[in-house]
Amino acid sequence: MGTVKKFEGDELAAERVLSTIAALQALKNIWTNVPPNWSGADTCGDGWDGIICINNRVVSITLASINLSGQLSSDIAKLSELQTLDLSYNKGITGPLPAAIGNVRKLSSLILVGCGFSGPIPPSIGSLQQLRYLSLNSNNFIGVIPPSIGNLSNLYWLDLADNRLSGTIPVSNGTTPGLDMLVNTKHFHFGKNQLSGAIPPRLFNSKLTLMHLLLENNQLTGPIPSTLGLVRSLEVVRLDRNVLSGSVPRNFNNLTSVQELYLANNRLTGPVPDLTGMNMLNYVDMSNNTFDATDIPPWFSSLNSLTSLIMESTRIQGQLPVSLFSLFQLQTVSLKNNQINGTLNIKSNYSYNFDPCMSRLVGNPICDEGGTQKFCRMPQQSNSSYSTPTENCTPIQCDSDKILSPSCKCAYPYTGMLFFRAPSFSNFGNSSVFVPLQKKLMSTFQSRGLPVGSVSLNNPTKNLDDYLVLNLQIFPSGQDYFNHTGISGVGFMLSNQTFKPPPEFGPFFYIGSSYPYFAGQAGRSDKSSNRSVTIGAAVGATVLFLLLVVAGVYAFRQKRRAESAAKKIDPFASWDPNTNSGGVPQLKGAKCFSFEELQRSTNNFSDTNGIGTGGYGKVYRGTLSNGQLVAIKRAQQGSMQGGLEFKTEIELLSRVHHKNVVSLVGFCFDQGEQMLVYEYIANGTLKDSLSGKTGIRLDWMRRLKIGLGAAKGLQYLHDLADPPIIHRDIKSNNILLDDRLNAKVADFGLSKPMGDVERTHVTTQVKGTMSILDPIVAASMSPSSVEKLVDLALGCVQELGDNRPSMSEVVKEIENVMEMAGLNPNADSAATSASYEGAKGSEHPYSNESLFAYSGALPPSVLEPK
Repeated sequence: MGTVKKFEGDELAAERVLSTIAALQALKNIWTNVPPNWSGADTCGDGWDGIICINNRVVSITLASINLSGQLSSDIAKLSELQTLDLSYNKGITGPLPAAIGNVRKLSSLILVGCGFSGPIPPSIGSLQQLRYLSLNSNNFIGVIPPSIGNLSNLYWLDLADNRLSGTIPVSNGTTPGLDMLVNTKHFHFGKNQLSGAIPPRLFNSKLTLMHLLLENNQLTGPIPSTLGLVRSLEVVRLDRNVLSGSVPRNFNNLTSVQELYLANNRLTGPVPDLTGMNMLNYVDMSNNTFDATDIPPWFSSLNSLTSLIMESTRIQGQLPVSLFSLFQLQTVSLKNNQINGTLNIKSNYSYNFDPCMSRLVGNPICDEGGTQKFCRMPQQSNSSYSTPTENCTPIQCDSDKILSPSCKCAYPYTGMLFFRAPSFSNFGNSSVFVPLQKKLMSTFQSRGLPVGSVSLNNPTKNLDDYLVLNLQIFPSGQDYFNHTGISGVGFMLSNQTFKPPPEFGPFFYIGSSYPYFAGQAGRSDKSSNRSVTIGAAVGATVLFLLLVVAGVYAFRQKRRAESAAKKIDPFASWDPNTNSGGVPQLKGAKCFSFEELQRSTNNFSDTNGIGTGGYGKVYRGTLSNGQLVAIKRAQQGSMQGGLEFKTEIELLSRVHHKNVVSLVGFCFDQGEQMLVYEYIANGTLKDSLSGKTGIRLDWMRRLKIGLGAAKGLQYLHDLADPPIIHRDIKSNNILLDDRLNAKVADFGLSKPMGDVERTHVTTQVKGTMSILDPIVAASMSPSSVEKLVDLALGCVQELGDNRPSMSEVVKEIENVMEMAGLNPNADSAATSASYEGAKGSEHPYSNESLFAYSGALPPSVLEPK
C-alpha cells in the first residue's frame, strides 16, 4: 500500500511539474522580447532569467523593464505555487488582467506598475487571501474598485493610482465587502483617477492602521467625514484637487501624526481649520478654497516642524506674526491673494533655512501699503538644476550612445523617473537635500547584491500634481551594460518598495524606461545592405564553410586525444554540468566557475572581501556577474581533496534542494584551485541570534518556527535526499537564518551519505559537537504546549538512538505544539522580531569556522514597505 501511495504521489508531482512547464511555455509563446535564455525545455532547471523555482515549481516571476509585449493570459492560473508576479515598466503588456489571476491563491505580491493593462480590475482578485502587496498604478484600468478587495485581510500596500477608475469608494454593507475591512492595510493610494461621490464616513474607523491616504486628483464631492479623525496612525493625507465641500471637521487636529496635509483646490467652506496640536506637520497646503474670512490662526507660528505653509486664496486676514518666519525648519511661505495687511518688519530675524525668495505675498494689501518688497515679488521657481556631480576622477569622452557615470566610466544606464507624492520640503534649490537620497539608493542596491556601480539624480522639478519628480540613471558595475537579471532585480527593488528613501521624501513610485542594451547590443542598429554586399558575403561564407569543415575534422581528432589525456589528471574533463546527458553527473542549479570569474567577483580575493577563516581555508564575499551575492570558500594548500573526492562532494551537495537546507550555487576546479560557491546569508547563525550578537530578538513563537524549519530540513536529508544524508553535527551554530528568519540547515563538512542499514537504524555514535537543550517556558504558551515541547526535547537527546524520535515524528510534534499555541505551522517566518537595543559588535556570520559549507537558492525576501 505504501508503495502505491508513493507512486501516486510521484505521479502527481510529475503532473504538476509538467503543468508548470506548459504554463510558462504558453506565456512565452504570446510574449515578445522574452529573455534570450528562455529557450530550454526545462523552465526551472535551465535557469530562465526572471524565474525562480523551488522544488521545480515556479514561485517568482520578475521581469521589469525588459520591453516585454503581449498579454497576460489565463495560463498564469496554472502556476499554483506562484508567490510573486512583477511585470512592471513593460508598456507593451496590454489587454485585460485575466479573471484567472484569482486562482493563483498563493500570490503575495502582484506588481504591475507602469504597464499598459486596460479594462476593469477583475473581482476575482478578492480571492487572493495571501496577497500583501497589490500595485496596479500607472495603467489604463477602468470601471469601479472591486468591493472584493475588502476580503484581502493580509493586504499591506494598495496602490491603484493613475488609472481611469470611476464610481464610488466601496465600503461594506453587511452583505458585500468593502475597503473599510482592510484594517491591516497601511497604504490607500487612489490618486489620479475619476472616482466620484462622497468619501464614505464608513471608510474610516479607529481600527484602521492607515499611514498614507492619497485621494488627490479625483472627482470626489461632499464633506470630509469626521470619522477621518479616528485614524490616528495617518502620516500623509492628500485630498486636494477634488470637489469637496463643507467645513473641515473640528476633530481634524486629532490626527497628531500627520506630517503632510494637502486640502488645496476644493470648495471647502467654514473657518480655516484649527491645526493646533498637530506638531509633526511639515507641509500644509489649503490653497484655493472658499473658507470664511478668518484671522491669522495662532498655529501659524506654533508648529515648530513646519517647512512649508501654502495658503493661497484662502481669505485669511490680519497681520502676520513675525514669529512665523523664525520657525527653525521653515523654507516656504506662500500666502498669495489674501487680505494680509499691516507691516512686516522681520529684518534678519528669519530662520537659517528660510529664503526670502521663497515667500509669496503678492495680491495682499500689505504689498500695496509699502510692505517689505522682497516678500512681494512674483513667485520664484523653486526647481533646481541639480545633477549628481562626478567623483574625484577625470571625466572622459564617451561614445555617442554611452553616458558618463559619476565614477567617470562610460556605460549604458538604466533610466527612469522617481515620483515623490508628498515631500516634506519645498526648497528644491537646496542641492544638499538630494545627497542623502543618492547615498540611500546606492546603499540599498549594494545591500541587495545588485550589480550597480553608481547612480545619478538630476533635474528635480515639481509637476502639476505637486509631486517632486527626479530623473534617475542607474549605471552597471564592472561592465558597460546590465543583463536581464540585473535590470529585473533593480526594477523589482524599486517597484516593490524595498528601497526606502529618506523620510523627508515621503511616499514614492518609480516608472522605469525599457532597457534596450541587453547582452552588449547597445548602440547597434539593423541597417539594410546593398545587393553586392549581400552576394559578396554569401560567397565568402561558402569558402569559409569549406575551410571550417577541413579544420573541424583536424580539431576533432586533436580534441579526442586531449580529452583522453585530461581525464587521467582532471575528473571534470568530460563533465559538462550544463548538459542533460544521462551519462554524466547532473548538477541542476550548480554552476562550474572559472578561476577568473571568481577572481573578478572578489576583487582579486582582496582582504577587504575576506569574511572568515577556518581550517579548510578562507571565505570571501563576492558578487557574480548577474549581481548575485555569494560566499566563496577557497581551499588552502594542505587541505585540498583529491580530484575525485572533490567531485564526489560536489555531486552530493548539488542534489540537496529544500527550502530549509542550504544548497550549492557552484564550484571551481581550475588552475590548481578548489572552491565552493554558496549564497551569502547575512543573518548568520541561530547561536548568534540566541546570544544577542546579531541584535535579533527571537521570541518563543519565533523559536518554535525556527525549530520546525530545522526539523523539516533534517527530515528531508534523512528521508527524501538521494542518497539520504546523516548530518552528524547539528547544533545552533549550523542553523542559519535567512532574511525572513526561516531556518536553514548548514555545514555538510561532517555529513555523509546514509547506507542501506542506516536508513532503518539511527546511530548512537556522536560525530559532532555535544549540546544540551535548555528550554525556557514562555508566558504566551499553554502548560500543555510546554509539556509537549519539553518531552520532545528530552526524547531527542536520549542516549540510545532507538529511543529517539525520527525527524518526521519531530516535525509532527512541533506542528502540534504550534497549532495548540494558535500558530499556523505552514506559514513562512518573517523578519519582524524586534532587535535588541544597543546590540554592538556582532560577529560576522562568516567568521565562524563551522560555516564554510552553506548556500541557498531561494528567492530573495521582500522587505515590508513602510
